[in-house]
Amino acid sequence: MKLFDGLAKFQPQALAALRIITALQFIEHGTQKLFNFPVSDHAGALTGLTLTAAILEFAGGVLLALGLFTRPVAFLLAGEMAIAYFMAHMPQGFFPINNGGDAAISFCFIFLYLVFAGPGALALDNRRSG
Repeated sequence: MKLFDGLAKFQPQALAALRIITALQFIEHGTQKLFNFPVSDHAGALTGLTLTAAILEFAGGVLLALGLFTRPVAFLLAGEMAIAYFMAHMPQGFFPINNGGDAAISFCFIFLYLVFAGPGALALDNRRSG
């Protein structure tokens, strides 16, 4: 459709916006687990998988926001979200809206898309040589 034909030139910027906003939301999940910020009713001692998830969410989110090592980090985080969905959400019920897993599914597929699409504009990956 002609109306949208001119938008293609903004694809790198749109991809960067998707990457950065998703990363900032993901960082929140990590900071909530690690530092109880934003304050949550779920605060508690972190052990094992929860601590690993918190570190991946915080550090991985920061790397994605910066656009640094985007593809391998996104691959790792997509896997984390798939595991989180099947271990924590799926046992609570079949429908993602009811089991609280809709965010995990969305994160998983956005990260998987970033594996294939790359970081877009405004990424440190674009400054690395080789």
